[in-house]
Amino acid sequence: MILIKRFRKFSVLFIGLAILVQACSVRYSFTGTNINYDLTKTFSVENFFNDSGGGPANMGQLFTESLKEFYQRNTQLELVRSNGDLQFSGAISRYTISPQATVTSTDPNAPDRAGQMRLTIVVEVEYINMSNEEENLKRSFSFFQDYDPRNTSILQVESVLIEEIFENIIQDIFTATVANW
Repeated sequence: MILIKRFRKFSVLFIGLAILVQACSVRYSFTGTNINYDLTKTFSVENFFNDSGGGPANMGQLFTESLKEFYQRNTQLELVRSNGDLQFSGAISRYTISPQATVTSTDPNAPDRAGQMRLTIVVEVEYINMSNEEENLKRSFSFFQDYDPRNTSILQVESVLIEEIFENIIQDIFTATVANW
């Protein structure tokens, strides 16, 4: 008998807690999003073009697809062609390779060489949140990766560097848009 009364109390408490959790319209996920899925159900990504004048020809398409995949993997939002509840657009605005450290040769007739080279990519992003205009933003996101030109050429490491840079830029975009950190 005592066991039945405790079970009933536990059941009432559990049902009450379940109703409370269900009533909350803003849900927190383990990916760190703070999206009201009752108001925000879709997202759209316009093609990002490579306006930098550098990099591989498919770089804009690679960024666009990577951004779509990241939001599909880390939110419950549905990808739509256009006019999503969350809208992303922009362009790759800079792709630069620059020396970071020089190595001086012991031979006085030999020129100094770059010891490290840095690939930097900048992406301009416009984000529109149709249900909360205060969260709209337009800003640049950038990241870089270094490589050693003495051992490899940019052509040998470019695709890996671009992928790593895009992963970091997309994580920063995600944090700035839906993570609300």
